[in-house]
Amino acid sequence: MSEAYPVVMTTADGRLRYRLLTGPDDRSFCERISAALDEGYVLYGSPSITHTPNGVIAAQAVVLPNT
Repeated sequence: MSEAYPVVMTTADGRLRYRLLTGPDDRSFCERISAALDEGYVLYGSPSITHTPNGVIAAQAVVLPNT
């Protein structure tokens, strides 16, 4: 029988290791992505966009590198 290892979802300082940022595809969304990069996150995968009746919605996953 193997032992289960705890899943660590946050860092010692409480930041999530994975985040999916979403919102309207505008300057504010880009500023949120830039802020996450400044906090040490790195982009994970390609951005996604979808068209809705209210405009374009963007999504970008970011992760903290293993330290």
